Amino acid sequence: MSQLGLLILRGYFGGMMLISHGWPKMMSFSEKSAIFPDPLGVGSELSLVLAIFAEVICAGLVVVGLFTRFATIPLMITMAVAAFIIHANDPFFKQEFPLTFMAGYLAIFLSGSGDYSLQKILGLTSNSRWKFVSFLMK
Repeated sequence: MSQLGLLILRGYFGGMMLISHGWPKMMSFSEKSAIFPDPLGVGSELSLVLAIFAEVICAGLVVVGLFTRFATIPLMITMAVAAFIIHANDPFFKQEFPLTFMAGYLAIFLSGSGDYSLQKILGLTSNSRWKFVSFLMK
């Protein structure tokens, strides 16, 4: 995948999730916390907090390209819950949207943050991370 294509992919999938889904949830937290779906049985408020974490924090990390592979994991889990639990009994067109986002996050997960990313600018390449971890272990 080209580096520019990866930047566009990260910007679109991360930005759309942040602006269209995460930010509105965060801004209406008090209204939604009691009525938010609880598909995992952890309570409506915690379910909303987990969704906001994925859709705001993780989506923001994807956009800037920092800890991108880690950040896509909660996003893929959130989209899987939306597609296979929340919309399990709905027609496919209701599942299609979260499945499309999940596929985008999977592509980003497999590709990493790329050259046009904050991770690259800060020099946090996979080799430098492992060198840092091995240094700490000594």
